[in-house]
Amino acid sequence: MKYRKLGDSSLEVSEISLGSWLTYGVGVEADKARACLDAAFDVGINFIDTANIYGRGAAETFLGEALKARPRESYVLATKLYFPMTDTDYGLSRAQVEKQLDASLQRLQTDYVDLYQCHRYDSGTPLEETLEALTRAVESGKTKYIGFSEWPADKIREALDLSASRGLTKFVSSQPQYSLVWREPEEAVIPLCAENGISQIVWSPLGQGVLTGKYDPDSPPPPGTRATSEEMGGFIERLMQPDLLRAVQRLKPIAEEAGLTLPQFALAWVLREPNVASAITGASRPEQVLENAHASGAIVDTQLFLRAEAIIDEALAQVEPA
Repeated sequence: MKYRKLGDSSLEVSEISLGSWLTYGVGVEADKARACLDAAFDVGINFIDTANIYGRGAAETFLGEALKARPRESYVLATKLYFPMTDTDYGLSRAQVEKQLDASLQRLQTDYVDLYQCHRYDSGTPLEETLEALTRAVESGKTKYIGFSEWPADKIREALDLSASRGLTKFVSSQPQYSLVWREPEEAVIPLCAENGISQIVWSPLGQGVLTGKYDPDSPPPPGTRATSEEMGGFIERLMQPDLLRAVQRLKPIAEEAGLTLPQFALAWVLREPNVASAITGASRPEQVLENAHASGAIVDTQLFLRAEAIIDEALAQVEPA
């Protein structure tokens, strides 16, 4: 496993990390989830990402139990807040930052997290209030660093300016959706972050599982996959277009040329971007953890990546709304 520095922090995170959305504490049996976590540590994964909203605390509770026997300094732990935990508990106000961080720490059975992230931008709370609350969280020792997920570039810039002018703690990480089939962050977010010491820790690097190649464009999705999950809603619908699924099948021989499986190739593509510190992967079986981990450090001819991009871009031009 290779490791990368997380923005302007002292944290070194594994290129492949383990996430817990729709899996641990929610959709995967506890024994299988523990096996995945053990496999992750065995292959050198040291970065675990979760959020209070995953299973309404269930994912954090599972991780708290599963991790408590391990030395706290042996892993990097990240969680998030923003989405409603109750009808009145949501957003990024000072009160919510304090309340939700304490609740997460209790569920995770730890005194601190390494990274506390704003799961989305909160237009209902002054940005300065959020940054002041996060700064106090860092000063209290309850989190070492702060980050955000899915913030637009203009709000990232505003936060950077506020942090600099008011002497507030600066963000070190951005968590966008980013993959061969979702390249939106390349336009503004990645360049801005790269200039300002903020790394990307990307979610859905396998395009909601589409880039594993398991979906046949001419057949219904296999039972139990994300494409059949009601919880996924519109997350995956756009990616299940037949033209795009056919394009993904055309990537398999390119991945083979690189000596990789298709999932490994897709992860290596994400990691080709220097501003990406880690690709967050989900897993319901230890074998998936092991396969994903082999993408770390893969050396791939740039021409293979360019061929893959051309195939996917052509397909996306057909499936995206005009």
